[in-house]
Amino acid sequence: MTLDTADLLDRRIAGRSLEAPFYTSREVFDLDLAAVWARNWIFVAAEGELPEPGDYVTTAIGPWSIIVVRDDDENVKALHNVCRHRGARILTEDRGSVGNLVCGYHKWTYRTDGSLLHAPAQGGGFDPACFGLKSVHARSVGGLVFVCLAEDPPPDFPEVASRIEPYLLPHRLAGAKVAARVDLVEDCNWKLTMENNRECYHCDGHPELVRSFFPTYGYREDQVPPTLRPAYERYRRVEAEQRETYERLGLPHELIEELDTRPSAFRIEREPLDLAGESFTTDGKAACRRLLADFPTARLGHLSLHWQPNAWFHVLGDHAVTFSVVPIAEDRTLVRTTWLVHPDAEEGVDYDLGTLTKVWTATNEQDAELVSRAQRGITSPAYAPGPYAPSEYQVDAFCTWYLARLREHVGR
Repeated sequence: MTLDTADLLDRRIAGRSLEAPFYTSREVFDLDLAAVWARNWIFVAAEGELPEPGDYVTTAIGPWSIIVVRDDDENVKALHNVCRHRGARILTEDRGSVGNLVCGYHKWTYRTDGSLLHAPAQGGGFDPACFGLKSVHARSVGGLVFVCLAEDPPPDFPEVASRIEPYLLPHRLAGAKVAARVDLVEDCNWKLTMENNRECYHCDGHPELVRSFFPTYGYREDQVPPTLRPAYERYRRVEAEQRETYERLGLPHELIEELDTRPSAFRIEREPLDLAGESFTTDGKAACRRLLADFPTARLGHLSLHWQPNAWFHVLGDHAVTFSVVPIAEDRTLVRTTWLVHPDAEEGVDYDLGTLTKVWTATNEQDAELVSRAQRGITSPAYAPGPYAPSEYQVDAFCTWYLARLREHVGR
């Protein structure tokens, strides 16, 4: 049966979850790839994953495979992972380091900037300049690498980048070291992963996280339930103290929230943490003794950045965590988590890897179970879109943004 996508879009009720086909239909999934993933800026890697020329990561999004590589001039490039000879995938690993990019099929060889270096046994008149790898738009924003597959990317991205970078640059992420990277496949549609991240209505399912993370995220003062009132009052006291620190250190901290009003949608804010206020650990103390940018204090809370359609970030005084989301199928999604520390920090000396990764490893696994339960329930004929709570306003904003991208694509 062919879906009537236009009718499905028209039936959406603001303030309610999406209808089942948005999460279960292969047709909608293919539409998502074309309307969202092929047209918008996507986070793919931290620069710390590419410290040296020849270092690369690959990302597969639907039918597209992209190579992100640091070239011999130390620029970050993004290239289609498609040989210009007969189309073979050139790199098959998800990360590594190369001198040149060599296709394993017929040994066509490309420089790390994508230009063709060598094509064996070609006939006379063959011009290598005509057969370089096709490039993908790429830009690093404060050490975070974004790519866009569209020929004409959303024009608002440079302006958004200029507003985000002042928040990120003091943390010197471009030179940070990867301490750990974990891939987790969630049994759900990619939108459920993103929606789950936009609310803390469910945060009592994260006992490790809410030790240091205030569970009042998303609540206005008049919406805070009685059970969360003590945490909220504590949050307001710490917030006032932290603002003085941010201003003394010249760290931007004000909330910017533009989640449903533009193509390059984002939310950024510097917020306090509970307990010692330094890190995502069970006692709130720093997990890495060597602070990211040699700050005079670890008590900086966390800089929270959310990026649509596929990423969120937590940048702290002692380390940073990046999360990227990649759709695999209509009911499977890759979540990649990367922990970054000071480039000179040593495991076993400055940080214990288990302590550094404990909270988000546990939280990711808990979230994977929650979103898979949602995916299973949505496939039932009994499912109908339900109302969002006021604290879930960011989920509603995400869905509004997503549907706007689909409407643009189908001309509605």
